[in-house]
Amino acid sequence: MNWKNEFKPLLIIVTVFLGLFFLPIGVPRFDNAIYESLALVRWYAREHVLLCLIPAFFIAGAIGVFISQASVMKYLGAGANKFLAYGVASVSGTVLAVCSCTILPLFAGIYKMGAGVGAATAFLYAGPAINVLAIVLTARILGPQMGIARAIGAVFFSIIIGLLMHLIYRKEEAAKVANQVNMPQPETTRPLWKTAAYFFVMVAILVFANWGKPMQDSGVWHLLHSYKWIVTSVFGVIFGIILTVWFKMAWWKLIAAAVPAALVSFFAPGFISAEFQPVAAFAAASIGFSAVTSTDKGEISEWFYTSWGFAKQILPLLLFGVFVAGFLLGRVGNEGIIPSEWVSAAVGGNSLRANFFASIAGAFMYFATLTEVPILQGLIGNGMGNGPALALLLAGPALSLPSMLVLYGVMGLKKTVTFIILVIIMAMTSGMIYGNLFG
Repeated sequence: MNWKNEFKPLLIIVTVFLGLFFLPIGVPRFDNAIYESLALVRWYAREHVLLCLIPAFFIAGAIGVFISQASVMKYLGAGANKFLAYGVASVSGTVLAVCSCTILPLFAGIYKMGAGVGAATAFLYAGPAINVLAIVLTARILGPQMGIARAIGAVFFSIIIGLLMHLIYRKEEAAKVANQVNMPQPETTRPLWKTAAYFFVMVAILVFANWGKPMQDSGVWHLLHSYKWIVTSVFGVIFGIILTVWFKMAWWKLIAAAVPAALVSFFAPGFISAEFQPVAAFAAASIGFSAVTSTDKGEISEWFYTSWGFAKQILPLLLFGVFVAGFLLGRVGNEGIIPSEWVSAAVGGNSLRANFFASIAGAFMYFATLTEVPILQGLIGNGMGNGPALALLLAGPALSLPSMLVLYGVMGLKKTVTFIILVIIMAMTSGMIYGNLFG
């Protein structure tokens, strides 16, 4: 036996065994951290997987099937018009009110189709960062100066980070441009406006299904939230009509896909609480739709299996990352293994250390959409400086430990580390500038 070849497996086995042997079961902080990790995973499964990720996976799959690679190259490729590519990417968050995890399938879709790393990472940052609702909420709770600084910083960040990623990996980008020269023009089977309408309806379903409840019980946002499921259902019907008329999907299959949702809606009041009835109906519709698309033929079937490929790649990493994030930092208002007073003490004032730590913490913490504002409100109340607050606002929504794991699988270690470092450095720099001006 060659022990040199067996040393690594032996080291892994001994390490795992010692970790299990000395597992601090019974220590209150450790037990609570395990509870928080499981509670966060359960919350994530209830609030994000069904309503956010499933539509996002289908949109990502549709990008891979119904949008040609040449088209992606033309508008978002390495050789595309920079003003157009970065302009579109930097304002995407005004439409996609999503978190750092939900944007990942969409990013993976355009990146694997050949989008330049600069435009793709600009889209990746902008998606969760330039969220109109989050910026308005920031201005109302943390002050208009913070809201304006967040809005300007997020748009500026997305463009600068994208351009820096493009420059750092310009050799790879140049190779992409060279490959695009001889790429044949795609044969279009349907007009561009039909494809655009198809994607618009899918994005509308994603947005309205996840429309959050506003703080006030009046106004336009509250009205839209009150009718969110009606609006989502209307877009669902429009989506079915599009698939039948433009994509030649059999009408009886779409009716079959709607039957589970109808049954759940009819029988749910007797078995499911009112809070989860719409979610249960949405889940049933997703299952029915998956069943009929997977058994269809041609591009519809290809669409499902492309979406399923993204789900297999991304979902396990996200759930594992959420579990680890919950173990380390807990949920909103609850501690993980790291005491919250450590975080509060580290982000006090407007020093370089405070801004650096806030950027690091924001990059690794998991923030669901809009939850970063109440978290910051509590930290500011405990002495957090204005500069670190902005740094966390600019780093937090765009990154998280779960998203880092997925990015590693999509674009590799070097690009992932580069993107993380750029976000942290720019968030820290912005925090220092803002803290010196308004601290």
